[in-house]
Formats: sequence, C-alpha cells, structure tokens
Amino acid sequence: MMSGRDPLMPDRRQALAAAVIGGSAGALDVVRSVLAGLPARPAVPIVVLLHLPERSQDRMAELLDHGSQVPVKQAEDKEPLQAGQVYVAPPAYHLLIESTRSFALSLDAPVHYSRPAIDVLFESASDAYGATLLAVLLSGASQDGAAGLQEIHAAGGITIVQDPDSAEVPTMPRAALSLFSPTFTWPTAELVARLPQLLS
Repeated sequence: MMSGRDPLMPDRRQALAAAVIGGSAGALDVVRSVLAGLPARPAVPIVVLLHLPERSQDRMAELLDHGSQVPVKQAEDKEPLQAGQVYVAPPAYHLLIESTRSFALSLDAPVHYSRPAIDVLFESASDAYGATLLAVLLSGASQDGAAGLQEIHAAGGITIVQDPDSAEVPTMPRAALSLFSPTFTWPTAELVARLPQLLS
C-alpha cells in the first residue's frame, strides 16, 4: 500500500544521490530481481548489505553480478561511491559511508549480533546523504535496519519497506513498521517493478 509523498515526481528523482538496500533471510532473490530490472548505468550508486553466512557473503558480488546489467563489486575501504555501480558489503566488517561519500570499514562490535550491520550502514548513509538518500528494508529474521531506516526517514530520505505479508521472513519489515510509517510499504512484486524506475 502506498502512503506519503510520491518519489516518482521528476524533481524528487533528480534529487536522489544514493540508494542503500538491507535485508537478511529471504532478501537475496528480491535484490537479484531488482538488479535485473535496472539499466546498465543507474543514476545513483547502490549499496547492498545482506546478512548471509560469511562464505556466501564473500561471494555476494559474484552472485548478484550474474544476471545484472549493472556492475557489482565488493566495497573497499576509502573507495568513493560512483553512480552506475552496485556495491556489496564485505564479510566480517561494518560498512559505513563517510561525509566524503566514500566507504569506511570497521571492526567495531556486532550490532544485533551482526557485522556487517544494516543499522550501521543506514545511519552513516543518512549522515552523508540526508534527504537525497533512498533506503529499502527487505525480508529478514532480525530487527537490524529498523532504527537506521527510521533515521533516514526523519532526515527526509525516501524509505521503502517490503510488505511483511509478502516477505519470506517478516520480522525485519515488521520491526521497521513498528517504529514509524515509511514513504512506501510495497509487496514484493510492486517493489521489484517500481524500484528500478526510481534508480534509473
């Protein structure tokens, strides 16, 4: 169900500077479907953080690159974010975005038992991009990402939550919806269809 402002308005689309996507169990296939719908050069950098076993997380760039027109790579410390690129969080490190809009890796303690943690990425991205950020929280089995997404929303960014009724594991989306009302709550099919439009 849609609520709030419509980020498909041309002036809102032009204002976007970056996108962050977080999820856990049940989110990988959704991300792959979204990336498959993107053109070869999306208008903004896209950063993906999914909780996966460390061995799988180390291969996530390879997994997501297959079937995507957009190049996908693992984020590196001090690397500037560039439009038209998908970045994935490396295993065992928190991934942050600095005020210079470059990445930083951290070995700080896990958050919600996770490192990398979605909250850490989302909160740092909000500090770096403010109202020009778009953030998506997908299926998952923890509360990670909910507080960070709320911070992005409070800063004026576009926030999208996968409808818990369509999520393979609804815990993560429900945690976000218990805190605030995002810009959009989209079922999986609508998310996969509309998110590429926002990022193109």
